Amino acid sequence: QVQLVESGGGLVQPGGSLRLSCAASGTIFGIYDMGWFRQAPGTQRDLVATIDSDGVTNYADSVKGRFTISRDNAKNTVLLQMNSLKPEDTAVYYCTADLRVDISPRHRYFWGQGTQVTVSS
Repeated sequence: QVQLVESGGGLVQPGGSLRLSCAASGTIFGIYDMGWFRQAPGTQRDLVATIDSDGVTNYADSVKGRFTISRDNAKNTVLLQMNSLKPEDTAVYYCTADLRVDISPRHRYFWGQGTQVTVSS
């Protein structure tokens, strides 16, 4: 069974840093795009950052210059380094990955269970 497991969330003061990690496990034949979304209470789930299989990245305007997404293909892992955190970054952060999980060429997106990030003094 394929799953994505996030770690690294928690409570941090404004201006602080956190690093989120997400590992894909199970029988995986290929990994394409990977990324992070976030959802604050009462809002929709929004894109934070994505990275494709060539390492090309894309960021939401609100996190550009503060967050960095990276991936380790050997470990099926995607990371999100978050610096200069603000209270408005408070949300549940979800990992997502476009995976091929059988011998057919089909691939689809999987989601992690989410990890809470709270930025507060």
